Amino acid sequence: MKELFTIIIVALVSFTAFSQVKFGLKAGASTTSLSMPTIKTITSGTTSFTVDALSEAKYGFHAGVFVRLTLLGIYVQPEILFTTRTNEYTVENIQTSAETIVKQNFNKIDVPVMVGLKLGPLRLNAGPAASFLINSPKELINHPDFESRYSKMTVGYQAGLGVDMLNFLTFDLRYEGSLKKYQNQIENLSGTRFNLDDRPNAFLLSVGLMF
Repeated sequence: MKELFTIIIVALVSFTAFSQVKFGLKAGASTTSLSMPTIKTITSGTTSFTVDALSEAKYGFHAGVFVRLTLLGIYVQPEILFTTRTNEYTVENIQTSAETIVKQNFNKIDVPVMVGLKLGPLRLNAGPAASFLINSPKELINHPDFESRYSKMTVGYQAGLGVDMLNFLTFDLRYEGSLKKYQNQIENLSGTRFNLDDRPNAFLLSVGLMF
C-alpha cells in the first residue's frame, strides 16, 4: 500500500511540472445494486439461515475533492471522496421460517484515479478505485452463533464521461464495478467463514466546481 501511494505521489509531482492544474470540489448521488448468483445457506451447529441479496437499486451520496492535471488534452484526476452506500438482504431462519430484511449501511473513503481524454467540453475517462471502509456495519445475522466480517479495503474501477462548462463547472456520469468479491463474510462459532460472493455495482452522477 505504501509503495502504491509513493508511486502515485511521484507521478503527480512529475506531471505538475509541465501541466495545467485545477483543483475542485464535487458531490453527487449514486444508485447501487448487488449481484449474488445463488442463495447462500449459513450453518452453525443446528442453526441455519439462508441469505439472498435484494437487487433493487439503493441510493447513496458522495462528496469530496479532486485535482485535475492536463497535458495536450490528456488528464489525470485523482479524487478523495466520502461515500455512503446501503445493501439489503433477505435473511430466513430455516428452523422457524422467520424472514427478515436486513439493511446494512456502509461509510467509505473512495480514492479513484481517473485517466481521461478531453474532446472539447466532453471528457472520456476510466481508472482504478480503492475503497476504505470507515464504519462498522450492523451484523447481517442477529444471532450469537454468527459474526459479520469485512475487509477494510476493496478495489474496483470507474468509467464514464463528463462535461465541463464555463471553465469552472464539471459534470460526471460514471459506472463503478468491483474487481473482487465483496467484503461481506459471515463466520460461525467453529470459525468457518462463508463468503456471500456478491458484487456491487453503481451508477454515479456528480457535479463539481473547479478553481
